[in-house]
Amino acid sequence: MDQIRIGKFIAESRRSKGLTQRQLADALAISDKTVSKWETGRGLPEVSLMLPLCGALGITVNDLLSGERISADDYQKRAEG
Repeated sequence: MDQIRIGKFIAESRRSKGLTQRQLADALAISDKTVSKWETGRGLPEVSLMLPLCGALGITVNDLLSGERISADDYQKRAEG
């Protein structure tokens, strides 16, 4: 997993939803410093936060872990490859 890539993807997804770091943090009951840490690639979300984070950003866990939006077909191809 590429923390930098995932962080950039989190930031892009958050911005596309029109959310600030503070708003996303409040929705997840965490600090905005934690969101900043993810977005700068200095850490990854805890497993317990992945589903709520994905829900807030409108992405899947597969998208999150790959650092990009991927279709179900593309995911299947990558899993098989």
